[in-house]
Amino acid sequence: MKIKIETYNPEWPTQFQHIANDLKRILTTLNPTIEHIGSTSVPGLDAKPIIDVAVGIATSSLLDATIEPMTQQGYIYYEVYNTGMPFRRYYVGLTPGDHRNKFKSVYTAADEIPHAEIHKYTHTHIHIWESGSSEYLRHIAFREYLRAHPEIAAQYAQLKHQLSLTDWNDGNAYNGGKNDFIQKEEAKAVVWYNQTFPRL
Repeated sequence: MKIKIETYNPEWPTQFQHIANDLKRILTTLNPTIEHIGSTSVPGLDAKPIIDVAVGIATSSLLDATIEPMTQQGYIYYEVYNTGMPFRRYYVGLTPGDHRNKFKSVYTAADEIPHAEIHKYTHTHIHIWESGSSEYLRHIAFREYLRAHPEIAAQYAQLKHQLSLTDWNDGNAYNGGKNDFIQKEEAKAVVWYNQTFPRL
């Protein structure tokens, strides 16, 4: 499957806000913190037109409490990824339409996942972690780092455009193509973020 990279869209923050309002309603009993992350959260950065969202909840023991309310509201739950990332719950939100009936509400390791077909309708990726966990903060740090370092953001955009020329098996393979760059820059980002925004 091809990954489409678009010129930065100033409507992406507005789209995020609509998603955040929806998540606040769905997860209201968990009192979530909700942050716009990923490339669409960085002004001027070209990106896939998919909104990435970090949701923080009080403790990882409540992660599974998100499953029923999220799936009941039409989000697809990728249980299959829990083995590799046990302290995250990952959901995909689709654009409205009858195509939602084509897909399961939960995908496990036993399922054959129609990645390319789901990707065609994907509007948002929801990542739920414990607030303040290293994974949650790493994504916030990378966002702030890219916002503050436009030269790094430009390098990232160039890499994504190069990778978009390849026909990938799925989004995970595409992400693998970005992995070396992201790991190197995220390590710098975390150090920079902790120095720039020290926590008490």
